[in-house]
Order: sequence, then structure tokens, then C-alpha cells
Amino acid sequence: MKFTELRKKTKTELEKLCQDLRERLRALRFNLSTGKVKNVKEVRQVRKEIARILTLLKEISSKK
Repeated sequence: MKFTELRKKTKTELEKLCQDLRERLRALRFNLSTGKVKNVKEVRQVRKEIARILTLLKEISSKK
């Protein structure tokens, strides 16, 4: 998801999305250790997506 798309979401939507992505990352790491993951780049993509969301959440909280 692009940063401009993330800016359109509310704070609660971003927090929920971040929570879902962290769960996805946990599952990916587990599947990676058992050898079930075909696309290892997906782990990096999910981590970057979480970082984007956290950056935006920090920006939102600092504006207040």
C-alpha cells in the first residue's frame, strides 16, 4: 500500500492494519523457519509496510 493511500485512513484503521500486518509477519517468520514460504521477499515487504504505518502514526500523534 502506498503512503498516499495510508494517509486517507483514520488512526484506528491504521492501528488495526498494523496489528494485522504484525500477525502476518509472525506467520511468515514461522512458515519461513519450517520451509513453507516460497517468496522470502514478502517478509521484507511486510516489515516496510509496518514501518510506513508506524511513521504515519507518529506523525499524526505529533501534530496534536
